[in-house]
Amino acid sequence: MQRWLFFFCKMGKKSPVLCIGEEQPKNCFTELQVLKGHFDIVRFLVQIDDFRCASAGDDGLVLVWNVETGERLQELRGHSQQITAITTITCKNEVTLNTSLITASSDRSLSLWDPDTGNRVQTISDLHSSVKCLLVLERLCVWLSGGEELCVWNRDFQLQCQRPNHSDTGITALIELPKNYIAAAMDKKIMIYSLTVSADSSLSVAEIRCLSDHQDQIRALINVNDGLFASGSHMGELILWNATEWNLLAYEHILWEESQDYNQTEIRMGAPKPSEMSIQHLTTNGNLILAAVGSGLYVYSVQTRSVVAYRKVAHDSNVLHTMLLSDCELMSCSEDGSVRMWEIQDLPLPAEPASSGFFGMWSFGRSNKQSGPPSKKVIDIPNIRMLELTGDLIGHSGAVQMFVSFTEKGLVTCSADHLLILWKNGERQSRLRSLALFQKLEERGGL
Repeated sequence: MQRWLFFFCKMGKKSPVLCIGEEQPKNCFTELQVLKGHFDIVRFLVQIDDFRCASAGDDGLVLVWNVETGERLQELRGHSQQITAITTITCKNEVTLNTSLITASSDRSLSLWDPDTGNRVQTISDLHSSVKCLLVLERLCVWLSGGEELCVWNRDFQLQCQRPNHSDTGITALIELPKNYIAAAMDKKIMIYSLTVSADSSLSVAEIRCLSDHQDQIRALINVNDGLFASGSHMGELILWNATEWNLLAYEHILWEESQDYNQTEIRMGAPKPSEMSIQHLTTNGNLILAAVGSGLYVYSVQTRSVVAYRKVAHDSNVLHTMLLSDCELMSCSEDGSVRMWEIQDLPLPAEPASSGFFGMWSFGRSNKQSGPPSKKVIDIPNIRMLELTGDLIGHSGAVQMFVSFTEKGLVTCSADHLLILWKNGERQSRLRSLALFQKLEERGGL
């Protein structure tokens, strides 16, 4: 049973601190600060620099926070509807680097913000449709917006070129590929675009190839390393792609399996709901790919092209966001309001039956089109490991949308409960408070 200690303070005073307790020895996040300011679901967090982050959500607000103190630094107002995408863009001058924020909203506008002053520097309104995703290409000094059309803009918010698409869902994700190519997720397809810079420095965009290997809507699209990217679909397909040739390198389809050895008293599992096998989020460290699949977690090795660890039911509801802390540690958050820390460990014997949950079977090939090679149960794959829960961060009362790590400074989470929580290393905070006390005593001549 965890011990809770909550101190509420008024806005402008010291943020409330919650001591989680000592029952989780591998969980360093034993203190937290609750950050208030939003009035609706907070969906996005973006890191500005080593000590600041910005939050945005359905209330149309963008708030800038100091993650060391929990202080709200700026309140960016201007959008009349929910924020649909946010990213940072860095501008260089002769002396310094300046980081700005770009936001997109359902009010069909785009805005450029100065997080230092809170001023809106540029705005574009009356777009044909809402922008769903943003991508900054620092090398070309341009940024892209995706929705019903793909648009390329310069740093002064001037439209350079655009290309309409014919998908009902529009562009939902964008990633940069080598040699000035872009991959865009549109429904079940991935479109490859080329960006060409002419002699007069003008830009043009052209459609090069359509990758149509997914059988359901693409929910996640990420860069893995310089030579690979990956995509995940609503029906549990994970595809690894070559980033320069754009060909399929590996295909994983997560299926459920009914037990073959059953009797009349055994309850056999029916077909899963689509949400239970949907890949909600992908993340990678270049060596491993971590997939949030329904309420479970799935760890895939890029090198061996195989499953290395899994957890059939990691949360009580769908996992919304994940992060690999190292090759053996990871973190996830869920619709159930929890944030959990995991460690990859050897699977105990006897192994947990793979047919009783999410990762019952992997088939290699197009299993939904035709019968492929013999399927493998998870427990039959050599060197398969499990995910052991090492920390459970309980503080939100609504779905945790995502989180951002600031290493030793802490972890920031945002939620449907309108709150942000700054999770801190309790031992580090105690040392900092002791150091600050000693410094004050020295200044006052007390030592």
